Amino acid sequence: MIRLGSNSPTRAKILKDFGIDFVQNGGSFDEDSITTQNPKEFCYIATKGKFDELFKQYGVDDMPLLVADSVVTCDGKLLRKAKDYDDAKSMLKLQSGNKTSVISCMIYKSKNIELIDMSITTYEFAKFDELDMKNYLVSGECFGKAGAIMVEGFCKPYIKSVKGYESTAMGLSIEKLLAFL
Repeated sequence: MIRLGSNSPTRAKILKDFGIDFVQNGGSFDEDSITTQNPKEFCYIATKGKFDELFKQYGVDDMPLLVADSVVTCDGKLLRKAKDYDDAKSMLKLQSGNKTSVISCMIYKSKNIELIDMSITTYEFAKFDELDMKNYLVSGECFGKAGAIMVEGFCKPYIKSVKGYESTAMGLSIEKLLAFL
C-alpha cells in the first residue's frame, strides 16, 4: 500500500490499472508561488513543494509516499493549467500541428528508497479540427489539465508520432516506478 500525494483522478486510475493498492491524499501546495518559466525547473519545484508538504504531514513510517506533477511545453513555452476558455484555446492552437512535450516529475519515498524521476514524452500533433477543438473546449474536459491537452482523449486521433511513455504524458511514469515497488 502506498500513499498517492495527488488529487489527480488520472494518476489514481494509472495506479488502479496496474493493480497498485493506495490511499489518495492530495495537498494544498500553491503552484502560483513558483516564478520560474523554465518547464523542467517548474515541474521539479512543484513536485518537491508538494512532496515536502505531504512528507511533513504523513512521513513514510506507515506507508511509502508518491507525489507527481506534470507540465506541458510547446515552442519553449511553459503551458500550465488553463485559466479559462480563451487561455485553453490559445494553448491548443499553439500545439495544433506542432510538437508538444509533457514533462512529469515524481518523487517516491519509502523507509528504504528515495526515487526522484523526471521524464518527458513528446508528441507531434496533426492540425486539430476547429469543430473538434471547439467541442472539446465547451465540454470543459480541458480544464485541470496541463496545457489543456488530454492525450488519452481529445488529442489521441491527432497524434502523428510519440516518443516516450503514455503514462508520463498522463502524469505518472508508472513503468519507471514499478521497478521500485
